[in-house]
This record gives sequence, C-alpha cells and structure tokens, in this order.
Amino acid sequence: MIRALLAFAAFAAVVTITPGLDSMLVVRTAVVRGRRQAFAAAAGINLGCLCWAVASALGITALLTASRIGYDVLRWAGAVYLVVLGVRVLHMRQSTVDSPMRTGSFRAGLVTNLLNPKIGVFYLAVLPQFLPRGVPPLLASTAMAMVHNVEGMAWFTLLIVLVSRSARLLTRPTVKRRLDQLTGVVFIGFGVRLAVTR
Repeated sequence: MIRALLAFAAFAAVVTITPGLDSMLVVRTAVVRGRRQAFAAAAGINLGCLCWAVASALGITALLTASRIGYDVLRWAGAVYLVVLGVRVLHMRQSTVDSPMRTGSFRAGLVTNLLNPKIGVFYLAVLPQFLPRGVPPLLASTAMAMVHNVEGMAWFTLLIVLVSRSARLLTRPTVKRRLDQLTGVVFIGFGVRLAVTR
C-alpha cells in the first residue's frame, strides 16, 4: 500500500501544481478576501475532490460516465456555474468586488469541483492504475484522495503565503481590477471548455 501511495503522490503532485481553475480561485480569494477565506476556498476544493474520489471507488462515477444524459447534465450545470461566476466577477464594481464570494468561499471551491464531471472521470481513470492488490478499493481510493488533498493544501498554502507577502502590491485597486478581469476570463474560459468538450 505504501508503494502505491508514493507512486500516486508523485503523479498527483504534478497534477496539483499545474495551473488551473482551483489555483486561480484560491489566489483571487486570497487577494480579495484574505487568508482565512482563501483557506476556506481551498478546503471546499479538497472536499470536492474527496467526494469525487469516493464516488469513483463506489462506482458512481462509472455510472455517471456510462450515462450520457447524466454526464451532460452535470457538465452543463458546471459550465453554466463557471460562466455565471466569471461574468459576475467581470461586471462587479470595485466597491462590491468581493460579493460573489463574500459568504461563500468554501461553497465556491466545493461547487466548482462537484459540478465538474471531469474531476470524477480523472479519478475514475487514474485511481485504478495505482490501486494495490488485496486492499479494498474504497479504502485505497480514499487514502489516495487524502494524499492528493494534503498535496493540494500544501500547494494552496504556498500560494496564499505568496499572495499575503505581496499584499501591498496585489491589493491596489488597479491590480485587483486586473486580477478580477483575468479571473472572470479564466472562469468563463473553463466554463466554455467544459461545455464543448466531451
């Protein structure tokens, strides 16, 4: 089991530090809402990943993948959510720059992952390659998801610390506006990509 976890940890580390929606969400939240809310968003992201890993081990992800309608409904819901969130970020006035995530940093991280069936497909495709023989799949999958979560939280912590150290620069109104514009475009881009890819 230890060898399987180490092998998965090496693979997951590369996936974790690859720039993407989750990192963008945590960075923006850290700049706009501060460290505590950024950690809340990171916790939501990690819980979403853990849910998908457990769903994969239980076979729910396989059922979702086999059901074209179920997969498409979830995919479109995720795409709409990301596009709406991106548009809201782009059209906010500076005085209300943090409103979409004011009380929902954790929820934003969680929902962003739960409405993305590609994360479920990722776990469904990747985890079986690392599952050791003789270990119950649910136990092994959950352990690997926890490894992924630890790596994810370490990565998010690094990002949050870097943002905190650059707070004087990043919290300037012009920089915040540019970050919001970038974040909005990234969210919309990921939403469109989720909608058009199968």
